[in-house]
Amino acid sequence: MSDKIAVIFPGIGYTCDKPLLYYAGKFAQEKGYEVVRVPYGGFPKKVKGDRKKMEKSFALALDQSREILKDLKWEDYDEILFISKSIGTAVAAAFGKEKGLKVRHVFFTPLKETFSFGVTDAAAFHGTADPWAKDQDIEEGCRQAGIPLYITEGANHSLETGDTAKDLQNLILAQKQALDFILGGRNKG
Repeated sequence: MSDKIAVIFPGIGYTCDKPLLYYAGKFAQEKGYEVVRVPYGGFPKKVKGDRKKMEKSFALALDQSREILKDLKWEDYDEILFISKSIGTAVAAAFGKEKGLKVRHVFFTPLKETFSFGVTDAAAFHGTADPWAKDQDIEEGCRQAGIPLYITEGANHSLETGDTAKDLQNLILAQKQALDFILGGRNKG
């Protein structure tokens, strides 16, 4: 058993086997972290833009996370890393706060709500064409929390631009930046 754990919190349609989370998880595992994936689901349809459905999705994901992670003995770990995507960023932040854990976070495409949980030890990744989160909200949330923000110009909520070659380059860059943060400690970037 490792003394380091990385927990992966996916998005609504962005599962743990999609590129941002898949490779971040592989890097964490290569660096000695025990990797645990939180495969929650059962979300309502057409969540985007619907506040009530978003709140319901958050509550579902948080409840399922509690259940999936209930048997972990957090005190056995010297390092706790949460890698998350979209709604998973808010779920990871809420879960860490609720449990009183000292967590380092990698937020891929966080939502505005993510920053309401007082997280400061994190790195965030955002695309300027993300229809789920306004640039200003993410920039302000990161600025207030002192979190480094890595911006991908013209990228959507999956940090993709539509140009496959460019998307692969951006994926490699985002993974390198995330790994640098994971290995480098608090707010390095």
